[in-house]
Amino acid sequence: MTIIQALILGIVQGLTELLPISSSAHLNIIPWIFKWTENPDFMIEFGGSFDVALHFGTLIAIVIFFFKDWINLLTSGFKKVVKKEDSVDGRMFWYLVIATIPAGILALILEKISEFIIKDNFNLEMGLIAIALIVMGIILAIVDKKAKSQYTYKEINLKQSILIGMSQAIAAAFPGVSRSGITMTIARSLKIDRESAAKFSFLLSAPIVAAAVLFDIGEFALTSISFWVGVISSFIVGLIVIKFLMNYLKKGSFKIFAIYRIVLGIIILGLIFIR
Repeated sequence: MTIIQALILGIVQGLTELLPISSSAHLNIIPWIFKWTENPDFMIEFGGSFDVALHFGTLIAIVIFFFKDWINLLTSGFKKVVKKEDSVDGRMFWYLVIATIPAGILALILEKISEFIIKDNFNLEMGLIAIALIVMGIILAIVDKKAKSQYTYKEINLKQSILIGMSQAIAAAFPGVSRSGITMTIARSLKIDRESAAKFSFLLSAPIVAAAVLFDIGEFALTSISFWVGVISSFIVGLIVIKFLMNYLKKGSFKIFAIYRIVLGIIILGLIFIR
């Protein structure tokens, strides 16, 4: 993998992991469009742990941007168990933990089913990605338009947390759905305001991504320049995107992202037909 390819994929990861437009879809589409997939050496490296390394970059961005929140969550979660001190952060910490465990188990099951269905059929995978982009784009637009903003981040309850957390499994198993896209959509359907939906989605994604990173860390090409170019670029772009989205959602809606998903899905279907 060249440094330019790693840089492009890092930027793509930083942009698409944190916006509700699916990073897995884009990380599959970009190499396909530029025909990098025809290079066996690229596919060996990219198909290994490089995509997880890119997620490591955006994970660092989430940790740093919400650093104070993480400190408060961890300390308050500890106090809730040891000292029986009740607080919003204490409850939220355990909500995140409880929501993550079943989501992780379900994700493993669905991922096996997805791999069995798709196997090595690349055109089928691209087709499913296109359909997922379009369908989830339509659902996101409808839900976001009709949903009321009744609950803030501090008012999210256990039931809402579990439902949002479980939805991550679908995104983990089927590229094109988008982890942030589906969690934000479910959050909006549960009447959580847009900014709170985004924040909870980001915090909720961290444990599962961290687990994937720890699982594959032994395979990371730590001595490769391309590896670090991808990680650093995804981190920098991810940090910028989080700040942008959190500010944008104070007044803006998810409509523009839904439209983008639908248009991209249609373009992919067109390219499949042409090729």
